[in-house]
Amino acid sequence: MNPQSREYQCRVNLNLYDSPECTRLATQAASFRHLRLSIDHDKAVQVCLCEDDYPGWLRIEDKIFLEEATSVYRAIALSFSDIQDRLPAVIAFTKQAMQQPNHYLWGGTVAPNYDCSGLMQAAFASMGIWLPRDAYQQEAFTQPIQIAELLPGDLIFFGTPEKATHVGLHLGEGYYIHSSGEKMGRNGIAIDLLSDSGDDVSRAYYQQLRGAGRVVASYQPKYSQT
Repeated sequence: MNPQSREYQCRVNLNLYDSPECTRLATQAASFRHLRLSIDHDKAVQVCLCEDDYPGWLRIEDKIFLEEATSVYRAIALSFSDIQDRLPAVIAFTKQAMQQPNHYLWGGTVAPNYDCSGLMQAAFASMGIWLPRDAYQQEAFTQPIQIAELLPGDLIFFGTPEKATHVGLHLGEGYYIHSSGEKMGRNGIAIDLLSDSGDDVSRAYYQQLRGAGRVVASYQPKYSQT
């Protein structure tokens, strides 16, 4: 069998980068995740994460931390009711993550340091619910809802009129939890008020509010053999 067509599993948490130079983090692969290899370069190999179809580059020296998967990853379809039942645990994950010392990490999807969409993906994945990786992808994946319809566990999106660049998780009573950067936010996980009457950080994000979305399904990879 061609090694490039095999599916591998990560034995440890691994960094994936946005180019073969491996200088800028794109995402991370937790120790349980599956991936497929694609193109080899001198210093890195291009991979695709199986659970969310996300591409990246793995350092050549990190290939030793991969092992051939004993089975092919198959996405599990969840009903809307299944997802709703799991939302309290999703929220609990984010609050527990906030209690650990952490800072904002672009590309971070494993504890303790996350970016905004990485925290959302990790929180939902902890309950077997897969979301796409980036904020704009998560926005496109969720069911659009009005801000007035927000319920705990819904996602709130921020950014420009053209694109979502930030995401948080609604907690109820006008509050949301998110991982925000040092320049504009809290440099880590915090709870903010979805209002123009909050502090400077809350107001800054509120001014970039795009809308909200409800998770009604678990992501099904394009290649998944269900």
